[in-house]
Amino acid sequence: MNKIIIVSGPTATGKTKTSIEIAKKIQNDLGMKAAVVNFDSLVFYKEISIGTAKPTDEEMEGIEHFLVGFASINSPMNASNFIAMGEKIITEAMKEDKIIILVGGSAFYLRALLKGMYESTSTPQDIKDKVDKWYEEGGIEVINEYLEKHDPESLINYHQNDHYRLMRAVEHFEAVGTKISIQKKVFDEMNPYDFSEIVHPWEVLHIYLDLPRDEHFQIILNRTKKMFADGLMEEIDQLEKDGFTLEEKPLASIGYKETIELRTGKSEFESTEQCIERISISTRQLAKSQRTFFNRITPKESFNPIHDQAKIMDRVETFIKAK
Repeated sequence: MNKIIIVSGPTATGKTKTSIEIAKKIQNDLGMKAAVVNFDSLVFYKEISIGTAKPTDEEMEGIEHFLVGFASINSPMNASNFIAMGEKIITEAMKEDKIIILVGGSAFYLRALLKGMYESTSTPQDIKDKVDKWYEEGGIEVINEYLEKHDPESLINYHQNDHYRLMRAVEHFEAVGTKISIQKKVFDEMNPYDFSEIVHPWEVLHIYLDLPRDEHFQIILNRTKKMFADGLMEEIDQLEKDGFTLEEKPLASIGYKETIELRTGKSEFESTEQCIERISISTRQLAKSQRTFFNRITPKESFNPIHDQAKIMDRVETFIKAK
């Protein structure tokens, strides 16, 4: 049975709780096996928990989870790594007749898994090292100059703050001598937001969770306060004691970045309260970006995670029982 349930949505919309409730429904009420596969990029890492909303051991009890807390912030994951691992896990689980529940907010990773990637996934290490050196010595200006000459379309396609993808465009041209923007154009013409046609023989139910803006903003603020109450600063202290530099790429994410700046005195804010406000604002901006991306994806079925839990469970049961 190659059925997959996607639970997606902006940050802080109850995806973890809903995915676990769906898994329990499948196992306890429908008498079938279920497995949750995470596609939230920060939940991959074992050293960070409080600022990632990673499911706790207590929450996961009795439910098989994959791609949760398995990688190190010293070796950041990318979409290619995720696809390779995710496809293998899902294939093996389906052989055991498990219903897969894909859960997370990293829409790019979800799309890469379902629709494939247009980016090169096998850039030689020597080219990566060369482009990294250019970036370290000359900053993003050197990368921009290269793309202006070889692939100006990528300068338009990617935001100037998206250093990762700008560098990937350079690596791609260095490796194969063609513009990555050409591949992107072909990919876009295939409608990368249409999940009715995917690269796998899977039957998909896409459950999308969202909340009214004002209600969502309050949840975000409350969750940010809880992160500090639960020991976010202490978690960062422990990372440093364990030998991390606090400059690891995953620590540049919202929540960790601001807290590390507060801790080291490099921030524009001077108190925990101001830090919480800054994190909340940045999280709201992230949620807006995620919402924009997910709104373009079809088909999906939208639910309020607070008021629609019964409707979600009924929809899941109908999907599972359908031949």
